[in-house]
Amino acid sequence: MSASVAFVSGFLRIPSIQKSQNPSFLFSRPKKSLVRPISASSSELPENVRNFWKWLRDQGVVSGKSVAEPAVVPEGLGLVARRDIGRNEVVLEIPKRLWINPETVTASKIGPLCGGLKPWVSVALFLIREKYEEESSWRVYLDMLPQSTDSTVFWSEEELAELKGTQLLSTTLGVKEYVENEFLKLEQEILLPNKDLFSSRITLDDFIWAFGILKSRAFSRLRGQNLVLIPLADLINHNPAIKTEDYAYEIKGAGLFSRDLLFSLKSPVYVKAGEQVYIQYDLNKSNAELALDYGFVESNPKRNSYTLTIEIPESDPFFGDKLDIAESNKMGETGYFDIVDGQTLPAGMLQYLRLVALGGPDAFLLESIFNNTIWGHLELPVSRTNEELICRVVRDACKSALSGFDTTIEEDEKLLDKGKLEPRLEMALKIRIGEKRVLQQIDQIFKDRELELDILEYYQERRLKDLGLVGEQGDIIFWETK
Repeated sequence: MSASVAFVSGFLRIPSIQKSQNPSFLFSRPKKSLVRPISASSSELPENVRNFWKWLRDQGVVSGKSVAEPAVVPEGLGLVARRDIGRNEVVLEIPKRLWINPETVTASKIGPLCGGLKPWVSVALFLIREKYEEESSWRVYLDMLPQSTDSTVFWSEEELAELKGTQLLSTTLGVKEYVENEFLKLEQEILLPNKDLFSSRITLDDFIWAFGILKSRAFSRLRGQNLVLIPLADLINHNPAIKTEDYAYEIKGAGLFSRDLLFSLKSPVYVKAGEQVYIQYDLNKSNAELALDYGFVESNPKRNSYTLTIEIPESDPFFGDKLDIAESNKMGETGYFDIVDGQTLPAGMLQYLRLVALGGPDAFLLESIFNNTIWGHLELPVSRTNEELICRVVRDACKSALSGFDTTIEEDEKLLDKGKLEPRLEMALKIRIGEKRVLQQIDQIFKDRELELDILEYYQERRLKDLGLVGEQGDIIFWETK
């Protein structure tokens, strides 16, 4: 997808679409509270959730012995322990016949139409069609799904304006554009030619709803399943206090003599009866990704990140040589580097910057004789000119990105400290603060490096030392001939 807004300075681009947010990936999988949950055994539970629990009982999936049940919790709905649950104990198991995945679509009435669609598009279309079918066998489950989440794809223009200057804003707009384009293709190729199969006119808003549901509730990275909705299991909420995502869920056989499959969800920690059961959604997602996918952010500074996009310009006279070197080191024409709050620069970033900036007297390093050693040479400064250039370009890019914000970190923090904010505004403030902190951090790293330019050791000096032509004080050694 092309970026809708991008800053270009030489070879460094502040991207509007982060590489980790490529919408075609789509699917992978918000805060502990002391508020008493309203569980499925209570008459206070909404009727649609009580109907859902009864449906699961009728399907033989849950019973009086089930260790967890749906409950109204601060996040909306969640799973609450009916008794004490041990660490790694199975919380629930859902048979394959109750999963919604591309196979479910293939077996449905619209299956023959969906063969050429992206898997997520076909599942989204299935959800929408079933939502409008009064007699749908999935009616009870669909009635329990939210009409929206706090994901930024559901934000109004006024709410999105609070993200001005952030990568999350441009990523969100890019994702919405992507979804709209997919919908327009779907409308022309499937919906309009097959009106008889759809009882209601499907709109872009319907499609965005389905996209948001899949984004926030679908499980992935499972054996043979890269996109699957699991009723009941998708009520499990995220807790940042849980530091492992290992073994929280898996697909396994139903028994020694059965070909059926089960989705098995385990609790990664001990849970007391009456407490909410949680998992860790993803340890590696940034706050921007959490906001886009699920509609929440964390206070953990390690969730704050900023993606620098560095590219080899096609106009570079050494484009081909540089691309060959990049590809031989498992990179490409464009390099994406996620800088995290409080952490060092990503591995390979300085090397890639130095490669892209190579030119003039330093271009000899691009000759074929250096093919097997150049990446090692680029681990260290090449020349003052090269190092000065990468510092200037990165700092200019950071300053340009920071100028896109209407507020300072201090102003945002002051507003945040007032409290009693709407959840989406609070989220926007935290995203703004996080991105600005990382940008300032990057700028400071390269500012400090500029101050060291006169004392850094460059390639030619290292080479002379290797040849024994430089003394301990850095002076060049000459020999007199007799």
